[in-house]
Amino acid sequence: MGALDVDYMVGLVPVLLGYLPLTLQLASLGMVLALILACLFAVIRVQRIPVLNQFTVVFISFFRGTPLLVQLFLFYYGLPQLFSALTVIDGITATIMGLTMHFSAYMAESIRAAIVGVDRSQTEAALSIGMTNSQLMRRIILPQATRVALPTLMNYFIDMIKATSLAFTLGVTELMGATQKEASGSFLYFEAFIVAAVMYWIVVEMLSWLQGNLETRLNKAYSR
Repeated sequence: MGALDVDYMVGLVPVLLGYLPLTLQLASLGMVLALILACLFAVIRVQRIPVLNQFTVVFISFFRGTPLLVQLFLFYYGLPQLFSALTVIDGITATIMGLTMHFSAYMAESIRAAIVGVDRSQTEAALSIGMTNSQLMRRIILPQATRVALPTLMNYFIDMIKATSLAFTLGVTELMGATQKEASGSFLYFEAFIVAAVMYWIVVEMLSWLQGNLETRLNKAYSR
């Protein structure tokens, strides 16, 4: 068994760090779009809006029931085949679309559960003083639902960061794609992937620390 090439691993760190911003950008943009879509779907599910509710149920079922990798291939290879105008879709765009659709399906159910979990008496009290449904949702329900759903949503964001590693299958040179190229050129696969794994680990631990602090701050109002 050969010894690890520590010098190679140390030299690889700054190289891979240069690709970390793209990984974080993919996950961050995907998270923002997924959160917007998930909130919309959750409200539709709670309000049971005709037609839209049925569409949302099918959407959630499909994107929760199929692998993310398959969805990425559908967006990158499939859509341009059906619609020639979509040949402009590159790997980064397809990755963001895939992350958005996939995780919005999971997040929608978490947000819906958080909304439903808000005490019904608060809804009745708000409506009794003349609040509209939109005001009720914006001022009463969503702030409380956010506190309940936050841990789950942060976990999804962490999963999304790790899921960006699939982007290299579409030719995107993010952290995982760069690691694959460096390993192929040096044949030091174990060292390269160990460095990548540690970098993902550090990012996840930092986000977990941030999650703990956010939960503490949001729970202060309820601990008195």
